[in-house]
Amino acid sequence: MAASGAKNKQQQQRAAAAGGAGRRRRKVPDAEEKSWQKAGLKLNEEISSDSDAESPAVGGKRKKDSEAEEEIEETAQEKKLRLAKLYLEQLRQQEEEKAEEEALEKDLVAGRLKEDVLEQKGKLQRLIAKDLQPPDTAAIRVLRGHQLPITCLVISPDDKCIFSAAKDCSIIKWDVESGKKLHVIPGGKKGTEAQHVGHTAHILSMAISSDGKYLATGDRNKLIMIWEAVTCKHLYKFTGHRDAVTGLSFQKGTHQLYSASHDRSVKVWNVAENAYVETLFGHQDAITGLDSLSRECCVTSGGRDGTVRVWKIPEESQLVFYGHQGSIDCVQLINEEHMVSGADDGSVALWGLSKKKPLTTVRQAHSNHGAQGLEQPYWISSVATLLNSDVVATGSHSASVRLWKCGEGFRRLEPLFDIPLIGFVNSLKFSNAGDFLVVGIGQEHRLGRWWRIKEAKNSICIIPLQRTAAGSAQPADGS
Repeated sequence: MAASGAKNKQQQQRAAAAGGAGRRRRKVPDAEEKSWQKAGLKLNEEISSDSDAESPAVGGKRKKDSEAEEEIEETAQEKKLRLAKLYLEQLRQQEEEKAEEEALEKDLVAGRLKEDVLEQKGKLQRLIAKDLQPPDTAAIRVLRGHQLPITCLVISPDDKCIFSAAKDCSIIKWDVESGKKLHVIPGGKKGTEAQHVGHTAHILSMAISSDGKYLATGDRNKLIMIWEAVTCKHLYKFTGHRDAVTGLSFQKGTHQLYSASHDRSVKVWNVAENAYVETLFGHQDAITGLDSLSRECCVTSGGRDGTVRVWKIPEESQLVFYGHQGSIDCVQLINEEHMVSGADDGSVALWGLSKKKPLTTVRQAHSNHGAQGLEQPYWISSVATLLNSDVVATGSHSASVRLWKCGEGFRRLEPLFDIPLIGFVNSLKFSNAGDFLVVGIGQEHRLGRWWRIKEAKNSICIIPLQRTAAGSAQPADGS
């Protein structure tokens, strides 16, 4: 058995030697090398010169096997590298997005700070007037609830609610979207002041704090009442004025309240502390209107003394402006450096705080009425401004509310369009976003009963403001 095994082994070795002698290696030409590479074969493979030509079926099978083998080898080798590259790419994208967000946030903060600086300087002017379109009269909503003429109204800072007051001594809180009453504070009869929680005389003025927390109302009975705006709960009662309270305004961003009265004084109150601060004197006639913004100062219209005054509270000083020929019945700030006023001589004036005379005055802003030869201008009973913009609204009893565009540098006042409304326009307010205008209509003037328009309805009108394009916030030098 051992001899036989040894013999077989020797025969196998001779056969292997014979086979090796019959083989040789050859160099692969360039063209053939490329074709082999396309077929997926490696260049260091041994090629037998004595091998027979392979059939197409066998060649295709070998090609597929080779491609599969190479694919498997590449996936295994490059998997970690590919995942690492993918991870690095994701990190790079995240860092780029983070950098973009930080840059955008910085731009937004810088833009907001720039806006605040321009606003404080009175040079921020959003050019909105050119985009406004006359509203469809069918889109105007009318809210009825007061029995007597509406005298004043305010809009909550979030534009969701309207507070209105009237000569019937009542206060109504309205929902803007639905037009429904959210709360009613009824008026009381004269002589019931001790028992009734609320007003018992004509309410002539109203203001709401910029955070929407406090509502202040003033009446003909010399009283100022403070309410919780959300619940309409009565909080405080301020006494001190010696005549009707005709103007109220909160300093923006604070709970400091300014009040004006027919007693010719301006008083300062701290509502959060339920405290009186000081009294300012200067007007020579009954004060008819008051407004303020974020600076510690307020502006007032002095009725028949013919002046508009700016009161600087910390300095305890005042600036006096002359311009109208009649009784100045209303005043509103456009920004920290400009304001608009209206008088019973039918004129509307634009003012800059750096000049004692109006920058521009429009006479007979709502035209005239009366028999020929006895024409009289329509009184300007209310004005409103869209804060830090070039849009102004004025009201009278001329059967329309008129919107105006302030020209460059507030040196021109150009009429835009009229909105037909019958009755005395006793109060006007733009929404904070500029989406709508709220009008308080009455059959009589808010301060008296000189005329009575019987066909008018004591109501609140919500007028949607339509634009052709979004108004752009462009700072303009209003100096």
